[in-house]
Amino acid sequence: MPELISPTPRLHASWLASREEWGPDAPMDGAGLGFDDDVESPEGFAAWAERLRGYSDRTLPIEQGRVHATYWWIAEGDTYLGAIDLRHYLNAFLVDAGGHIGYGVRPSARRRGLATWALGSVLYEARLLGMDRVLLTCDPDNEASVRTIEGNGGVLEDIRETLIGPKRRYWIGL
Repeated sequence: MPELISPTPRLHASWLASREEWGPDAPMDGAGLGFDDDVESPEGFAAWAERLRGYSDRTLPIEQGRVHATYWWIAEGDTYLGAIDLRHYLNAFLVDAGGHIGYGVRPSARRRGLATWALGSVLYEARLLGMDRVLLTCDPDNEASVRTIEGNGGVLEDIRETLIGPKRRYWIGL
């Protein structure tokens, strides 16, 4: 049975295997991975997981360009299946192109309903944070994300050109 868990060094090997499935330059949506994050070494991976957990603490300062966010990994036992994050508020880039929630499921775990289930779970968490609606975006041709977002009540606002290319923009009322 899958569950949402806090990022943990325990899943290092499985996370690396997932990255191999995505490919070396794929953006692993929802994972919070930066270009300069050391995820190869156990020490670097542990530090990255700790940093991800710390982003949810709104009493701590946040790095330039980031917003406070809560990260969860979709896991089944010791297997990393994907990630989802809830951004507590939006900056200009997120309003334009990224939205409040990002998620990604490793290729070998797709078509099991994991993204739909994880998004529904995180919508509950957004309510607990006091949000009354959330913005989600996806590429116009990403039919799986369209189904996931619409299946969780997403209402299409528009399709627009953004800083990172065309995006479908959806709002989900909470």
